[in-house]
Amino acid sequence: MNRIETFLPIVAWGKAYNRSVLTSDLVAAMIVTIMLIPQSLAYAMLAELPPEVGLYASILPLVAYAIFGTSRVLAVGPVAVVSLMTASVVGQVAAQGTADYLTAAIVLALLSGVILVLMGVFRLGFLANFLSRPVISGFITASGLLIAASQLKHIFGVPVKGDTLPEIAEGLLSQAGNANPITLVIGVGVVAFLFFARTRLKGLLNRTGLNSRLSDIITKASPILAVAATILIAGAFDLADHGVVLVGSIPRGLPVPGIPAFSLDLVATLAGPALLISAIGFVESVSVAQTLASKRRQRIVPDQELIGLGAANIASGISSGFPVTGGFARSVVNFDAGAETPAAGIFTAVGIAIATLFLTPLLANLPQATLAATIIVAVLSLVDFKAIGAVFGYSKADFAAMATTILITLFWGVEPGVLSGVLLSLALHLYRTSRPHMAVVGLVPGTEHFRNINRHKVVTDPPILSIRVDESLYFANSRYLEDRIAALVSDSPDIRHVVLMCPAVNDIDASALESLEEINHRLKDAGIGFHLSEVKGPVMDRLKKTDFLEKLTGKIFLSQYEAVTSLRTVPYTGAVMAPAMMTS
Repeated sequence: MNRIETFLPIVAWGKAYNRSVLTSDLVAAMIVTIMLIPQSLAYAMLAELPPEVGLYASILPLVAYAIFGTSRVLAVGPVAVVSLMTASVVGQVAAQGTADYLTAAIVLALLSGVILVLMGVFRLGFLANFLSRPVISGFITASGLLIAASQLKHIFGVPVKGDTLPEIAEGLLSQAGNANPITLVIGVGVVAFLFFARTRLKGLLNRTGLNSRLSDIITKASPILAVAATILIAGAFDLADHGVVLVGSIPRGLPVPGIPAFSLDLVATLAGPALLISAIGFVESVSVAQTLASKRRQRIVPDQELIGLGAANIASGISSGFPVTGGFARSVVNFDAGAETPAAGIFTAVGIAIATLFLTPLLANLPQATLAATIIVAVLSLVDFKAIGAVFGYSKADFAAMATTILITLFWGVEPGVLSGVLLSLALHLYRTSRPHMAVVGLVPGTEHFRNINRHKVVTDPPILSIRVDESLYFANSRYLEDRIAALVSDSPDIRHVVLMCPAVNDIDASALESLEEINHRLKDAGIGFHLSEVKGPVMDRLKKTDFLEKLTGKIFLSQYEAVTSLRTVPYTGAVMAPAMMTS
């Protein structure tokens, strides 16, 4: 039963389901459904897909995640960044508005789902760690700016092409004289209203005497209010005849489950981008899920989350949708609305399905400028300039990765931006670990603790060189270790013992082992003993499988204090000492 509950979390929370939880989930689902309808339409437009596809991507994926996901409140569906990436990727293989374009988006969702499920089954969630926080933050900030800029064409009512900031800016400037004033009024008006709703509306309603819960619902429903108002205005004044672009007819009904015909060449082309979308979506989703789970002392299982998100994407592909992931805004709304279990997502899916069946004819007069305004207000909350300043003040290397990601995303595109950020992060990691921090340490008087001689007042023994390495030893830094010890020994002719302190060494690979053997050999030729201290148990277990301990000229000490107190009275004569098999 435990294994079933691990693979199917719905079994675990379903056993304790009751009427009180049902009420909480229904209320949360109602609020999220109201929020999700305009968002789904808007993000489909952002992905350059028909509006109904956004609704399709908000039905079965929620059900699939509720069955396999581990977060109680994560709301899955189309999100801004993944929608932008979808448009960028699919636009390279098919023309927007064609059947091939929709097919490519569906295949992208299926591939993302399969990749995520495989990563979960083989416990490969750690691969997402190669996307560092500064890179992710920089990418999301740049994407937010790029998305907002890309939607200005709908606000102005002009045709603009381009996937980068310079292309969009050039297009907007060249078309500025052709802006439709009515469309501009609608777009700017909706943006202003939505910003007002986010910042002031709830407080204003509370001051009128409404209870906090009702005020919160009305505030969350502000996009629906904007949609309804602009639909009525567009219909009443025949704005389509005045050049205002409307959403148009949306097919009524639910999608027929199935997979369109596609070629293996298309799969090969989309495999790489699908991996990137999967990684970005997973990192964003898990970050949101873990943040919300910690507030209720609940637990998120990252590898099972991979399976849950993978199942959601496969469900999206089967139901003619596009890639989805856990959204920050709707998840927070779901949490604040009191959702207790993923059943809230299932109820939300039912609400979206009802809207798809019966409400789509009402959306025909919806101005595209309204959806663009909804997107702009949503994505600008993703732009975090404070994080840029914080990273700059803390780590110039991380800032370089972040700035590179932002600039390349804005000026060259989404895929080059995230790829450059990942590659630069890896390069910086290799550089840092190839030159690990090493400190000559001495004894803090009156204690058994050893600290850096350049930071603390410590006692040292000239015949004993105590050096601490603060990194695991592997091929990239093994030569640096050799050179550093050689330099320290050459500068101190009185040294008779070298003790390598290893409290931070979690691993020693084959290259590093050869370097330790070389250090041991060189020190032996120089009449100096080589010792290790505070070697961790797993590292010691591996060393025991080699002949290194037999060749070691010194001992392995349990602690650095024991090493120094023992060696003070032991002059090294060049003879091989029997190693002490001590582990920690």
